[in-house]
Amino acid sequence: MAGDAKGAAVSHDPLVRAREVVRIEAEAVAALEQRLGTSFTDAVRIIAECRGKLVVAGVGKSGLLGQKLAATLTSTGTPAVFLHPADALHGDAGLFTRGDVALFLSKSGATEELLALMPYLERYGIPLVSIVAQSGSPLAAKSAAAIVLGPVTEACPMDLTPTTSITLTQVVGDCLAIALMEQRGFKPEDFRFLHPGGVIGRSAARRVSELMHAEAACPRVALGTKLRDVMLEIMDKRLGITTVTNADGTLAGVVSDGDFKRILLKHADPWALTAGDVMTRTPTTIPPDELVARAVRLMEDRPQGPITALVVLDEAGRALGILHLHDCLRAG
Repeated sequence: MAGDAKGAAVSHDPLVRAREVVRIEAEAVAALEQRLGTSFTDAVRIIAECRGKLVVAGVGKSGLLGQKLAATLTSTGTPAVFLHPADALHGDAGLFTRGDVALFLSKSGATEELLALMPYLERYGIPLVSIVAQSGSPLAAKSAAAIVLGPVTEACPMDLTPTTSITLTQVVGDCLAIALMEQRGFKPEDFRFLHPGGVIGRSAARRVSELMHAEAACPRVALGTKLRDVMLEIMDKRLGITTVTNADGTLAGVVSDGDFKRILLKHADPWALTAGDVMTRTPTTIPPDELVARAVRLMEDRPQGPITALVVLDEAGRALGILHLHDCLRAG
């Protein structure tokens, strides 16, 4: 037997020590459940509202964990990059841009290299989210949302080596990633789009309004438009679909290029028909502020069968644009 830094007797048996480490870290994780509160909710909201990217930073073990966390967030729909504070102070601070959010990891909450980055955040109005152990620490005080781990006893017998604190930080990072996935409306099957080998990647976290074809690029015909002109509008806008609008601009329906096969089979002389005669009156639509990930899921999981385009509607029911699946793929 040997004494640890606190004078308690501990065993040199590796299995005994391993079980002790598991117990210490498991108890700390269990206690964390009760410590998470409104600051965690605030952190999720701030990151979810981010219009740019999430910049993750940390030093030492926290830095290594920060790299893993940035990768996890990116693969689950929250575009994130890791920035080492030392690199930032030697030119890489140019990574910060307006619209970003910063996520700093630090057990002490007083890491000098991280505090040295505060002028960059303040210059661009970048909100800071932090994961720290001390509620009164400098980083916590400067944070828009500080997730405090609380008193942490390291599994190291000397209570020095970052072990329990790193485990708790990783757990909180995983909590953020999962909460943000749900905030963005993701399902498990959406992960394949967000995996580094996926086809949509970071575009999944963008808003529909950013990718839709709007204004003059949005195909439109009136209810009384003849079928030939409907076909020409579809061909001209090259989206495989056109909206059909009422006189007040609200959406009445849609006509797709696929509809023409049905029309030609059903009518011997279809050219006298109008858009109002042949349109689909209940097309699948989506609001402009929805996420691209949800739009893709709507196109793929449509009960009547998959489609390749959605009509984007405002609150008054007016057609603002068309979002095509190909736009999502190209953006990714």
